[in-house]
Amino acid sequence: MTKIFISTGEVSGDLQGAMLVDALKRQAKAQDVELEIVALGGDRMAATGIKLLGNTTAIGSMGLLESLPFVLPTWKVQRRAKEYLQQNPPDLLILIDYLGPNLAIGTYVRQHLPQVPIVYYIAPQDWVWTPLLEKKNTQRWLKFTNQILTKNTEQLIKITDRLLAIFSGEASFFREKGVSVSWVGHPLLDRIQTAPSREAARQSLGIAPDAVAIALLPASRKQELKYLLPDICEAAKQIQAKLPQVHFWIPISLEAYRSKIEAVVKDYGLQATLLEGKTLEAIAAADLAITKSGTVNLEIALLNVPQVVIYRLNRVTTWIARHLLRFAVPFMSPPNLVVMKPIVPELFQEEATPQRIACESLELLLNPKRRQQTS
Repeated sequence: MTKIFISTGEVSGDLQGAMLVDALKRQAKAQDVELEIVALGGDRMAATGIKLLGNTTAIGSMGLLESLPFVLPTWKVQRRAKEYLQQNPPDLLILIDYLGPNLAIGTYVRQHLPQVPIVYYIAPQDWVWTPLLEKKNTQRWLKFTNQILTKNTEQLIKITDRLLAIFSGEASFFREKGVSVSWVGHPLLDRIQTAPSREAARQSLGIAPDAVAIALLPASRKQELKYLLPDICEAAKQIQAKLPQVHFWIPISLEAYRSKIEAVVKDYGLQATLLEGKTLEAIAAADLAITKSGTVNLEIALLNVPQVVIYRLNRVTTWIARHLLRFAVPFMSPPNLVVMKPIVPELFQEEATPQRIACESLELLLNPKRRQQTS
């Protein structure tokens, strides 16, 4: 019996963790190895048949103030995980993204269970920001910000026996730091192989071939229901006023968000259908996606669907990042970060107004040349 403990968080980590579990089970079956997998994750991972020690999909956040409500829930999950690990040492610990909590769990295991090997799969994106800040590291607060990122990177390196990278730049960065790295490619490439064609997706959802369909992907974190959902729905309302035949398709990332999304959609009078468990179908069938920044941007890009990416944080968080930490990044969406070019339009903070979202969206829908530039 080989015992594996997997730790991840948020909706994207749950998806990637579930894909990993499925692959581990296939390999174990082929090699006649019996596996016992226990994890921190979400419903997707639980659906694979493993034991879920704690659900971490709804306690993720981005930003300083945004993280405060989740400090205690995260600490409780970490304490439960550490107690379990101490009593049931695994043969392997796998950490997926989820920087802060995973550094804490990895550090605990390295200190108290040094015989347990640690694999880090999908390193947090500090590897992207660190080189950018080093180039501009002339101001006091930029140095402070870079020190934080450097400390995180050093801690990750200290606890990791093998890092499995999904981007070539990620592999190169950590290999140069002396980490044992394997570049395994992005798991979404496998997931996209199972995605339906545009025609099949439209048939599945009952969308006519010539109908205008827009996918709205507003939230995988609770904070996004507050900061993104209303603006996305207002933009959708403006689009609907100009294109009365349009219909919106909204995949639900977490069932707990359904009632809130339904209420806001109703308030704005949108012609919309909410979907559960059909994210790929909604994207594949769409003429356009209006979406939060995150892993889903890669899925949309791989399905060759134009997208408008938006993100907003608490104003205080943004002010601190800009004026105290002097923290600025060239792009926020993974498709743009991968190539360091503005392939898809991004609207961040004060730029993410309903008017701008609607304008960018209509441009992509109605201007074939602009549409082609994002493909």
